[in-house]
Amino acid sequence: MSEPSWTCVVAEDEALLRRSLLDQLQRAWPALRVVAECDNGADALESIAEHRPEVAFLDIRMPGLSGLEVAAAAAEASPDTRIVFVTAYDQYAIDAFERGAIDYLLKPISPARLDATVQRLQARGGSDAVALAALIERLGSTRPREDAPPPLTWITASAGRETRLLLVDEVAYFRADNKYTTVVTAEGEALLRTPIRELLGMLDPAMFKQIHRSTIVNLKAIAGITRDDSGRGTVRLKSRPETLVVSQTFMPLFRHM
Repeated sequence: MSEPSWTCVVAEDEALLRRSLLDQLQRAWPALRVVAECDNGADALESIAEHRPEVAFLDIRMPGLSGLEVAAAAAEASPDTRIVFVTAYDQYAIDAFERGAIDYLLKPISPARLDATVQRLQARGGSDAVALAALIERLGSTRPREDAPPPLTWITASAGRETRLLLVDEVAYFRADNKYTTVVTAEGEALLRTPIRELLGMLDPAMFKQIHRSTIVNLKAIAGITRDDSGRGTVRLKSRPETLVVSQTFMPLFRHM
């Protein structure tokens, strides 16, 4: 009898580590079909919602959304997806994993450890939502990355021929604009010569959240959020007349707002 075919999403922001994990998975689990390779949390969440894979390997620390935030939102978008977290050595995190029922892989990933994880995944039934929720609560979804630079405080953006120095706290939202990013404040708009995907890793994840593939919003700028029958949301802003769309995939991130 042939081995059942599983689908998988792999999310790791470091290209070499992502390639290494993919190669190891190919050797350890030849029947596994990788449907998406992601280098940031937002893409990982959208891929999980789109493909609803049997398993997702998530780096805990990624630009924008952390692996923990992706897992929390994915529990609603694709509740049957089993989660395996990938982490560098962090005794606090490892202690939390050891007390729960959620799989994890420690970097650098050993073949024996990956083999054991594969066997556990194949032997288990569905995902354990209770254990996952408990783990996320213990670890917290916005623990800072120790080796990461501090988040941006100021940005330089252009408005016509004028160059403006903007305080990041005063930005209402960022919107993708081809290869650049539009910065929107209460006073108007300016253009930042940094793609929105790169910008995600530079912002304070406790203050700025991605609500759509093309939009990052400042939580302090939100006046309210409503949800329609389709599951999508609409953000009202304190200092701007326009509203912003929250895609259905990202709505779980605002469940407690």
